[in-house]
Amino acid sequence: MSEHEPIDQPPELPLSIIALDDDADFREYIRGTLEEEGHTVRLAATPDELFRLADERLPDLILLDIKMGRHSGEETLMEIRKRWPKMCVVIATGYPSLETMRNTFKQDVFDYLSKPFSLKELRGTLRQAALAFGLGGRPQDRLRAELGRRIRITRTERGWTLKDLSESSGVSVSQLSAIERGTHLPSIESMLSVALALEAKPSEWMIEAGF
Repeated sequence: MSEHEPIDQPPELPLSIIALDDDADFREYIRGTLEEEGHTVRLAATPDELFRLADERLPDLILLDIKMGRHSGEETLMEIRKRWPKMCVVIATGYPSLETMRNTFKQDVFDYLSKPFSLKELRGTLRQAALAFGLGGRPQDRLRAELGRRIRITRTERGWTLKDLSESSGVSVSQLSAIERGTHLPSIESMLSVALALEAKPSEWMIEAGF
């Protein structure tokens, strides 16, 4: 496990998690453990089942077994990255190796847990993932935060101040400031005006936010 701190506190918000593992006993263990912690857990025994569940409703986080007998965890991870590039993925494996760890971290895996891991380790990883990715909470809260972040990054890359963006988009400085702080969800009209001013595609911002 990578060194995150603190690791003795649970996430502040409940998470939506899909756990993929070919071991039925481990699946039930992880469901019971995580549901006691207040999370919503869906279980998958195969990659196809994982993809079906995620297509029905995207989770906050995927807990992925990397060694699954006839199913390849590495190939599953590659497919996850194709479908959902920003998805938070945590690897769980009973067969840890440096090569596997290096390969998975190249695919932007958030953490790598070696079975058997303790509840304290799992709590720490989930808490840090929630903090790092802004997970948990209502979908509109995550959308508001991510749109604000994307607009701020795009504006900064152009070297614009809030006043510059306001003059170009017609959206007031105070409203833009609230949007960038994530305290205000822009209307469709405001978002389009800001996107046009920044020569950006709002659809890409929505995808980045997981919608």
